[in-house]
Amino acid sequence: MAAPLPGKQTASKPTAELSPDEISGQLSQRVRTLRKERGWSLDSLSAACGVSRSMLSQIERGEANPTLAVTVRISQAFGIALGELVEAPISTSSIEVIRADDRTFHYRSDDECRIRTLSPLHLEKDVEFYEVQLHANGKLQSAPHFKGTREFLTVEKGKIELQSGDDTTVLGPGDSASYRVDVPHTIRNAGRGEAFLFLVVIYQN
Repeated sequence: MAAPLPGKQTASKPTAELSPDEISGQLSQRVRTLRKERGWSLDSLSAACGVSRSMLSQIERGEANPTLAVTVRISQAFGIALGELVEAPISTSSIEVIRADDRTFHYRSDDECRIRTLSPLHLEKDVEFYEVQLHANGKLQSAPHFKGTREFLTVEKGKIELQSGDDTTVLGPGDSASYRVDVPHTIRNAGRGEAFLFLVVIYQN
């Protein structure tokens, strides 16, 4: 087996090595930076995390030390791990990783299916990438999306019946399809066991 290619290593100063003042300063800076990167107002962030606007303003100015519960709610609103709010990065990386066990990216999980988002949550994007697991007899039924929107579907496991408007087809492992989703559309598990597929949604500019 070939050795992995060497890459640039990144590190961050462990939270345990930071003083309380450093942690507070890092937190206020990160909250302010993340909010501005997303183009959110304080009111928008308040609505997303359930923390009052005045408290968020004090946190950003370094005038308040939030409780753990408040900090967790802020990190969840940004879709990042709690530690990322208080760790001081020594260097940055262009690689953004979505871990398999990160439930922040679980878009839906019920008796019909489980959907996991594979594209970053915080980006304004024209393309979205999903991993879909359809349980036996499960289906994913959707109303029309914006005009011009299309989906690309690839079946990894199982048998799928795909309907887009008045058109219907059946797909098996390795099959792919491209279809309109500005009409009613349904992905149904047509097999006996679980079906597993990847879904890409492309919005028209």
